[in-house]
Amino acid sequence: MTLLRSPRLDGSTSRDIPDATVARLPVYLRALNALAEQGVMSCASNELAEQAGVNPAKLRKDLSYLGSYGTRGVGYDVEYLRYQIAREMGQTQDWDVVIVGVGNLGSALSAYQGFSTRGIRVAALVDADPQRVGTVVSGITVSPLDELDEIVADRDISIGVIATPGTAAQEVAERLVAAGITSILNFAPALVQVPDGVDVRKVDLSIELQILAYHEQRKASADKTSTDKAATA
Repeated sequence: MTLLRSPRLDGSTSRDIPDATVARLPVYLRALNALAEQGVMSCASNELAEQAGVNPAKLRKDLSYLGSYGTRGVGYDVEYLRYQIAREMGQTQDWDVVIVGVGNLGSALSAYQGFSTRGIRVAALVDADPQRVGTVVSGITVSPLDELDEIVADRDISIGVIATPGTAAQEVAERLVAAGITSILNFAPALVQVPDGVDVRKVDLSIELQILAYHEQRKASADKTSTDKAATA
């Protein structure tokens, strides 16, 4: 398991945060944003845990990696904790992103308005298809894949998104790494190999839908069993 080292204000590292906790921080931030929109100024750990869909003990342990932000008998200051988590997640600054692959998925990702509210800015779109190069998608002119190195360097981009078919994913990952990308979000239906020091997050929508189909099948089977028992009673 890899750990995220949280920076001190002076730039040195102070504590290690497990991956599982890092994965839940955006959920806590979303819950805090919802509370803030409702005008809630402070909340108990139980309230925040319910809003985030986790148990209170897990929430308290996760937040303990960030520091001591709760007050006994009062709970958490919503605005302050929201800022601290956003700072920890790098959302107090903007991060430019390049999307490689401007088909249906890449185009949809480029148009998603939720990125900008989370410090993510789609700065460039790249595609290998000559018919797509030069077209404008979500206000951005699609650039050729051969210009990837220049784009990453000129715009100081460190995050890349792969939205290509699976057959092209490994080659695109290698080109992203060679260009200087150190974090990759992979939507392609394929695993990619990258060097140490490069982080990859895999999002496979088909697998997620298959998991949901499994649960639906289980529920349907359970309903049929209950119906059969009732009919023979």
